[in-house]
Amino acid sequence: MTPRDLLAWNVKKLRVKRGFSQERLALEAGLERVSISQIERKRVNLGIDSLGKIASVLRCDILELFVKPAMGEQEPENLRRGRRSL
Repeated sequence: MTPRDLLAWNVKKLRVKRGFSQERLALEAGLERVSISQIERKRVNLGIDSLGKIASVLRCDILELFVKPAMGEQEPENLRRGRRSL
């Protein structure tokens, strides 16, 4: 996996694990929701400051955003559709 693949995988995995919508993660990190979507779709290169903000909101070390998935680990599923409280 490329670094971009790892970042996409882990941001989504940690976001879903914490029960955050893309909108909530973006709001708490001070980023645009489209930025979170683009990260998860591997469409954007992110600056180190933005990575730090995302890691802070997800309560993880920045290195966790680049951890290789375990052998056979399934891709993170999307949260159920619909509005969630911020």
